[in-house]
Amino acid sequence: MSLQSDIENLWNRYDDGLTADDATAEDADTLDAFLEALEAGEVRAAEPVSGDWQVNEWVKQGILLNFGLREIESREYGDVAYHDVLPLRETADIGERGSRNTPDGTVIRRGAYVGSDAIMMSPSFVNIGAHIGDGTLVDSCDTVGSCAQIGENVKLGANTLIGGVLEPVEDDPVIVEDGVSLGAGSRVTSGFRVGENSIVGENTLLTPRIPVYDLVEDQVLYGELPPERRAFARYVESSVSDEDLIPGAAYKPAVVATDIETETLEGTEREDVLRE
Repeated sequence: MSLQSDIENLWNRYDDGLTADDATAEDADTLDAFLEALEAGEVRAAEPVSGDWQVNEWVKQGILLNFGLREIESREYGDVAYHDVLPLRETADIGERGSRNTPDGTVIRRGAYVGSDAIMMSPSFVNIGAHIGDGTLVDSCDTVGSCAQIGENVKLGANTLIGGVLEPVEDDPVIVEDGVSLGAGSRVTSGFRVGENSIVGENTLLTPRIPVYDLVEDQVLYGELPPERRAFARYVESSVSDEDLIPGAAYKPAVVATDIETETLEGTEREDVLRE
């Protein structure tokens, strides 16, 4: 049987009432093998297939099983005591791939993948099921949520938030494709997809509930930013602008997407010496 079928069978048993007390040693081995496959990049919550993205629901099930079929334990990390169902991730393989994670606050949870030549600055947090591609920078105060798929050569500016899919429950993970640059303070949530080589301005919120006005193709999009766009936050008139309780006009957030200018590209160039 495959790992996928093992997880799906275990999920069906869990759905029928299996508890952590009832789980067997074989069940625990299946959960451990699943986490190891995530950390090795062998399985992903979503993966590119024929130019599109395929969401693997069984991977999310496997992650949820690691919470539902394990007991909370007292653990230690350095001088810090904490309580969780899983320990933090071992990081020896990350160094072997030429990636760096700085001390005092860089937290990588079990089941997360970090590729080659990546940089994780402290403090930052990468949650279970997340996939960080080769050459990507996770800057200080960044959070990469559960199952988020971050491509290769991506730059996550300081204080960037990438949402997860466990709580609140979302159908699809956030996807940030290759070559994207997210400005400091940006937030990408609720299964939003950022197209490759796009550049997003500081403090921009990308979520399916906020429209993206794509001036390149003259269309309004929800839940996605097309490839090779420069995006930034703006406010547009709201339907409540004529409300007497609100003086003047009321506005709601929006995102405007345009072509990428040469000056913008130059401003987001990465320093290869940091990865040599």
